[in-house]
Amino acid sequence: MADVASSSTPISPETINLVRNSAKRTREIYASDFASPSALEPSSTSAFITAPPATSPADVAERANVSTRIRYEYADVQELPAALAAKQASAAASAAARRKKAKQTTEDQPSDPKMVKMIEGISAADEARRNKAADSMALTVRGKNASGRLPPNAHGPTPQRDLPGSSLVRRETIRQPKPDWHAPWKLMRVISGHLGWVRALAVEPGNQWFASGAGDRTIKIWDLASGNLKLTLTGHISTVRGLAVSPRHPYLFSCGEDKKVKCWDLETNKVIRDYHGHLSGVYTLSLHPTLDVLVTGGRDGVARVWDMRTRSNVHVLAGHKGTVCDVKCQESDPQVLSASLDSHVRMWDLAAGKTMGVLTHHKKGVRALTTHPKEFTFASASTGSIKQWKCPEGAFMQNFDGHNAIINTMAVNEDNVLFSGGDNGSVSFWDWKTGHRFQTLDAVAQPGSLDAEAGVMSSTFDLTGLRLITGEADKTIKVWRQDEDATPESHPLDWKPTLGRQKF
Repeated sequence: MADVASSSTPISPETINLVRNSAKRTREIYASDFASPSALEPSSTSAFITAPPATSPADVAERANVSTRIRYEYADVQELPAALAAKQASAAASAAARRKKAKQTTEDQPSDPKMVKMIEGISAADEARRNKAADSMALTVRGKNASGRLPPNAHGPTPQRDLPGSSLVRRETIRQPKPDWHAPWKLMRVISGHLGWVRALAVEPGNQWFASGAGDRTIKIWDLASGNLKLTLTGHISTVRGLAVSPRHPYLFSCGEDKKVKCWDLETNKVIRDYHGHLSGVYTLSLHPTLDVLVTGGRDGVARVWDMRTRSNVHVLAGHKGTVCDVKCQESDPQVLSASLDSHVRMWDLAAGKTMGVLTHHKKGVRALTTHPKEFTFASASTGSIKQWKCPEGAFMQNFDGHNAIINTMAVNEDNVLFSGGDNGSVSFWDWKTGHRFQTLDAVAQPGSLDAEAGVMSSTFDLTGLRLITGEADKTIKVWRQDEDATPESHPLDWKPTLGRQKF
């Protein structure tokens, strides 16, 4: 209107009033139908009703909405396949017979009768429309086409073939392997001589003698066959925690809580080298089977790699956040395994001096490791939990469940017998392949010792795997062997299969 007023040609007031009246009349005509939701409802108060009321615009819109939804959502499944239609017909016949036999007293009422009538009317209109357009050339979805072919599911459900998903595929039943039978182990000999807890054991490569280290700061050499004491080595000023005998040199290595790592010459029975570097007590050591290196670990939370000859610290394997309780070396990667009280097991690349992988499955501190003499596998033990791993990637294999104690030591032989010793004196023997515990017993403390001194602190098998040597908190060394008279008939395998193996 401002443009009209500012134009050069003047407009009369009569013309302006005429335009306003026209706009007002147009609004009155169409606003009664579409300007407000209430206008879409049919009027029931009209005083000039002379014929049946026409369908309101709201009903027309709702009908179009429902018709569109039915067409696009249910058009492809309005006709059942022949197999399902026959099954439904038989079910309907049986249901009708049951209803006839027991007549219902109250009929089911729909929740919205208006919607039911609307859907019935739309279905009838769609049926008429389909019959009218049966001869058209329009594309149809899953309907009979011009060649008369049936849809894929006309004769029952479509077979599920070559599909990537497997969520609905029945999985094969887990079959737990049956464990091998092992003869039970029994105590053969008790060796006394130490004045403190026996914390370390090592068997020499010739299988003639073994060494033990204890809390009395001494290292004792024992004859394996007779159990007689052959030699006592003194030099440590605190508890001896680790021992290892070199298979290629006449050397015995020892470590203790006095931060010392010593190399003993077995020909002169004297210390010939000291390895300085640890900041606190040294709890474990291991010799590499092929290289002239020594790996130690302790309370300072690092594992140190030493050159055996030059005494130089080759690597400092840092990464643990707690005391390193056990280290193991093997020929191929990971060449060094370490266990710590931070509940982690680390696998190390010896060439680079870096971590290859970290195993975080344990919930409590890991105190013991053991590697299988033939397989490329190893096991780790924390409080109440023993886990088996596969090298080189450290893949989890299985749990050894049942030893509910602080497990201080483990050992495994070539016959797949795993031994675990607990802080409370409990002893368990396991089948390495299946994780079945075939024997469990409690160690008995020596006369004169407290019952609390029945803990098993260290263990090792001899080179034949026929003798097990354990060092205990009652200051004794116990030698175990298998029962030679036991047979599968006299000592049957107590094993029952379960549905599956618990992981992690």
